Amino acid sequence: MISRRKFLASSAMTTATLAATSASGYSRIVGANQKVNIACIGIGNRGEQIIEEFAKTGLVNVVALCDVDMGAPHTTKIMNMFPGAKRYQDFRQLLDKSGKEFDAVTIAIPDFAHFPVVMACMQAGKHVYVEKPMSRTFHEAELMMEMARKNPKLVTQVGNQGHSEGNYFQFKTWMEAGIIKDVTAITAHMNNARRWHKLDPKMKMWPAAQAVPATMDWDTWLTTAMPKEYNELYHNGEWRCWFDFGMGALGDWGAHLIDTAHEFLELGLPYEVNPTYLEGYNDFFFPMSSTLLFRFGARRGMPPVDLTWYDGLKNLPPLPKGYGGSAATANVPGTNQGEAKPATLNPGRIIYSKDLIFKGGSHGSTLSIIPEEVAKQMASKLPEVPKSPSNHFANFILSCQGKEKTRSPFEINGILSQVFCLGVIAQRLNRPLYFDAVTKQITNDKFANALLTGPEPRKEWLGYYKV
Repeated sequence: MISRRKFLASSAMTTATLAATSASGYSRIVGANQKVNIACIGIGNRGEQIIEEFAKTGLVNVVALCDVDMGAPHTTKIMNMFPGAKRYQDFRQLLDKSGKEFDAVTIAIPDFAHFPVVMACMQAGKHVYVEKPMSRTFHEAELMMEMARKNPKLVTQVGNQGHSEGNYFQFKTWMEAGIIKDVTAITAHMNNARRWHKLDPKMKMWPAAQAVPATMDWDTWLTTAMPKEYNELYHNGEWRCWFDFGMGALGDWGAHLIDTAHEFLELGLPYEVNPTYLEGYNDFFFPMSSTLLFRFGARRGMPPVDLTWYDGLKNLPPLPKGYGGSAATANVPGTNQGEAKPATLNPGRIIYSKDLIFKGGSHGSTLSIIPEEVAKQMASKLPEVPKSPSNHFANFILSCQGKEKTRSPFEINGILSQVFCLGVIAQRLNRPLYFDAVTKQITNDKFANALLTGPEPRKEWLGYYKV
């Protein structure tokens, strides 16, 4: 077990060691041509979308559904779609009463609740597909990776679906061909409206208590979080606003904008995170706009990289000459936020190398070389990019069958999740952080260092912090 005390006092596995962890130990839990029985935890909103995607693969039987708000309007579509599936409000009862009936779980619940549910399912021997970001705290990600290492026969996949689309295979191919090399700077930007933009940064206390909906198990919704009275501003995706529950725009969209560069450039963990600009900073919810600078050291002959994150409606990044237009990204799941796409700049990334500049959109959208005249000069030198053999959902199920290896397992995505955790701590405290990737500690700020673990969970949840 990695205790909170041991975590703060000692180093854990290095990024290189984690990357070397092989998925070759994945066992075939069902016959290669048999459907995989799955249980779905979180069936509304994004949960509804991913359950529909898994159903489209034709590779699964949905045998159980679990949601703390079972029967609420946002859960009824999936309930009606699978009327024969057993129903639960508490994932612990799901595992206790129906655990023998399924092999894998899908988890689409608030960020802060990922950890206990994932750990419980892995303790029960289940393969896990969990939405991004993987965890809300650095320590939780560390424990989840440790659990995956200790259980190599369990398949894990984090839900950044672009990791099974064009950009993943293009980035890998262009790196191997030497097209992407000597990268020194990356810009990632997400300038859409966010839920917290309607809140008042001058607020002095948490939202007032409201009556809990009749369909809802509020205490189970809270899981390991510090108890709060129910308010609709925490529910149905509104949890994304709050430091205690969500990971802001960085955790929500960073997994779709930074993921391939982080993996294939082997960025690992930054040595510095600096909130260079925060607008509407407050103690409760995410700033209206944020600019965060992440500094990564040299790796295996590759130069240091400065990665700058921009969010906020008007907090636009500088654009290089010849950038051109900003096209919307295809295959991006719809949200229930109700915001329109910005007219100025769609979510995307700009990658600066010694010789070339690349731009791309979000999720699985591919990169292009800019300016256009340079792209034309390079066209004959670009290698053919292989197509994905499976989408992200089929990739997970095929891995459960022993046919493939997941592309975003915990040992890869966990480090990226920890990068987001460091960024959110910098946002929350509004001061620079200096991080030692060997000892896994923030060296210049004791309070920030304590946030790597967060507050002690409620007693009934302590068991999930054992590996």
